[in-house]
Order: sequence, then structure tokens, then C-alpha cells
Amino acid sequence: MIQLEDIKNALYAKKKVHVVGGGASGRAVIKLLQYHNIPLVFHEKNKENLLPEFVEFLEKNTISCFFGEHKKENFADCDIFIPSPGAALAMFKDFLPSTALAVSETEIAYLFCGNTPILGITGTSGKTTTTTICDAMLKAQGLTVFTGGNIGTPLSEYALAITQNPNIKKADVIVLELSSFQLQTCNALKPHVGICLNISANHLDYHADMQEYIDAKMQLFAHQTENDFAILGQDIALLANKYHFKAKTIIFDANKRNFPKTKLLGQHNQSNAEAAWQACQIFGVSFENAQKAMQNICPMENRLEFVRELNGVTYINDSKCTTVVALEVALKAVSEANHPIILLAGGKFKGGDLEALIPLIQKNVKHIALYGGGREFFEKAWQGKVALSYDETLDQALLRSQQLATQNDAILLAPATASFDQFKSYIARGSHFRELVLQLN
Repeated sequence: MIQLEDIKNALYAKKKVHVVGGGASGRAVIKLLQYHNIPLVFHEKNKENLLPEFVEFLEKNTISCFFGEHKKENFADCDIFIPSPGAALAMFKDFLPSTALAVSETEIAYLFCGNTPILGITGTSGKTTTTTICDAMLKAQGLTVFTGGNIGTPLSEYALAITQNPNIKKADVIVLELSSFQLQTCNALKPHVGICLNISANHLDYHADMQEYIDAKMQLFAHQTENDFAILGQDIALLANKYHFKAKTIIFDANKRNFPKTKLLGQHNQSNAEAAWQACQIFGVSFENAQKAMQNICPMENRLEFVRELNGVTYINDSKCTTVVALEVALKAVSEANHPIILLAGGKFKGGDLEALIPLIQKNVKHIALYGGGREFFEKAWQGKVALSYDETLDQALLRSQQLATQNDAILLAPATASFDQFKSYIARGSHFRELVLQLN
């Protein structure tokens, strides 16, 4: 079994590290490793997408670069391979030498973070909200926290900052949101506390199958010891035995409502808060401070985000809703607030059982305004079961929804799809919706 120390020794033995992708994590790990004089090779298919200041950094430090389509010969001397989090490992299996070790940016970064304990959070849905709640609860206790990973700042940025400036106050706890992409290339990372909220079908365009996806999630717990803690949702409790967890296992109750005074909508956020509370009390957080954190925390952008109320109609942005499971959660959350719903849905459909939502939709949704891609999937499942309309764009569908809405309705953007039919990301889709809503009169 590979140990963190083995990876660190390989780096300092001047093994050649190849980094793919110039996104936030790629840029951060390149700068971290260059500071430590590790031999580097950088690969990027689309040089024109790189930030000019990063191109300047690469040139100034004479880092070897390959731009354009990936080629096997360009990876010939690769000892350690750090992929972009969004690049499937299978894409590179024919390029890499058999001896190359794939390592996530997060794991590389942690090698330079000392022994600061990690609180790691994964799951198919709810991990960003739960990560944010953990951050708030720990800070409410007065702890110094670095929060990043799949949310916000790559861990490499923190690792470089504390290396370059020893006067920076180091974190008491490192809180990391970790995707299956990142976890798949974590060989030895050992969080003191790990949370897996839930698992449902997702990213099967990236992973070979559902088993590979679950295996990746379970990497969060693979290197824990009996001194560590694993926190699981009830629906996946059996995985602790199946994957032979060594950590103390805590199964959190998703139906608890320990934090009713909060701006976060829905029972699913009570569940997220319960998971966070189970984790944070291990680090000494009191229930009183956990409650204070939940009272002060606000919904995050694109996650059941209240945008405005206009003429008695509430507008809610849940652009992060990219799956059918997430749509079910959104509908339940908004209906709990006693709002009849006009639903905006559409985009690049990723799969899922739309017909299973019919009873929930018939009970809580007065109209579904479809737009953009995926029309054939939604109409096949819902035509004749609920009032449907279709428009080419989100702009048109929103205007139609405004015309249909009456007092106390909620117009809910919960697309249940990827955004890539009309937008470059769910963030761009949510931003566009927010701007449209704020322009309404």
C-alpha cells in the first residue's frame, strides 16, 4: 500500500511530474511544485484558454510544456501524473508508462501541510453545502480553518502560502470538499474525519460504471485508522462493512431537525447540517456554536438561492440541480415552504427516472416550463401528466412562467440537467437566470 511519505520521497528524488490542465488546481500545483524545485512538465490542449499571467509564469520558469492533442511520446518520462479533476483517467491509459503513479492535486498539496487534521466531505449531492456548514461551525467555535478542494480554493494555494510565509497562521482544521474525480487519484490521503452523505448515479460519462464511482467515493475512508471517524448517511451505512472501514463509524439521522432556525430551505439541508454537526463536534464544536452558525449561514449561489420576490411571486435559483435526484430534493424543499411551483427545467439530460417524480410533481407543481435541450426526455415522461410548455431559451421560458404565476407561487429553476446545451457551466446558467429575474418588473 502506498503511503504519503512514499509520494513525498518520490518528489524529492526529483522524479518527473506531469501536470495536465491549466484550471485552478493545475495552476496551483504547478506553482507549488516549482517553488520546491520539482521537475515539471505541463500539458494543455487549448493554450488559448490559459490565463496570460500563467503563461508568463510558465515561460519565466522555463517549465516544459506540450500544447495541443495529447500524445504518448510526450508522457514518456512521466513518473508522477497529476490530472485535471475533470479529466477521466481512462483518457490517459494509453499515454502513460505502466510505472507512472496518478496522484490528485489535493494529495500532492497535503504533503506540504504538516500534520493538520483533515475533515473531508464527499457524496453525490449536498457536499458543497455541508462543506460550507462545517466551515461555519468550526469558525463559530473560534478555530482557524482552511476550506477548499472541489469548492473554491485548491489546497495547493494554501500549501504554497504557508510555505512561502511562515508568519501566516496555520489552520487548525483543513476542510475539503472532495469529488469522485479527486478521490480516484488519492492514493494515501487520510482524513481524521470523513463524511459521505449519499451516493446515487452520477458522472457515469466519466466513470466506467457505477461500481467505479462508488469505489472512488470510498477512497475517502481507505487509509483511515481506528483513531479516525467515518460519517455516513443511513442509505449507505452498509458500505462501512463492505469496504472494511477501520475508522469509528457514525451513521447520521437524515430526518433530524436539530437546526430549525436557519435560512437554508428543506429537510435535505437539515440532513446536511446533522452530518456537519456529527463531524464538527469531534473537533470540539459546542452545540450552541453549531446553532449560531446555522442561524447566520445564507443559501449559496445556485443552490436553492432566493433571488427576489416580485408581486407576491418568489424566484428561486437551483441551477446546481443537475440530476433527477437533485430535482426531487428541490421540489420537496420548496413545497415545504407551501409554495405552488412553476418549474423551469431543461438542458443536457444526464439520465435518471423522471417518471418516478410524477406523484411529487402532480402534488406540488402547477406548470412545467421546459426550455433548451432534453425536451424529448421530459415530454416522454411527463406529457399528459402535468401542464407543460416548451421554449427555445431560458429567457423565453422565464417570461412565460412570470405570466402564469400568481400570488404565493414560486418560480423554481431546477433544470435536472447539465448546462452544456446553452451555458458553459451551471454557474453561468444560474448567473444568467439571476440577472434575468432582477430585470423583471
